[in-house]
Amino acid sequence: MAAVFLALAAGGTVQAQEPEVYEITIQDHRFTPDELEIPAGKEAKLVIKNLDPTPEEFESYELNREKIVPAHGEISVYLDPLEPGSYPFFGEFNQSTAQGKIIVK
Repeated sequence: MAAVFLALAAGGTVQAQEPEVYEITIQDHRFTPDELEIPAGKEAKLVIKNLDPTPEEFESYELNREKIVPAHGEISVYLDPLEPGSYPFFGEFNQSTAQGKIIVK
């Protein structure tokens, strides 16, 4: 905190680092990629694009996220820095085919 104050007092600026962006596509009621690897301890932004003519819901109990992806639309999901591990996600409307996981290393 003191370093931030000193930088600002000296006329410097402190810039927040933008999260790394990762894209997931929904097509034929499937996520692509169905396994996404991201680094541990860093913020991430998922851009989920739905190419299907029907809506889908991106849901993950482990990530505590649930969001509708409109037909032919896209959403963004922001993730705080995560611990190493596997974080499954699924499509609520097509659970038999819309499955995936985020691998954090």
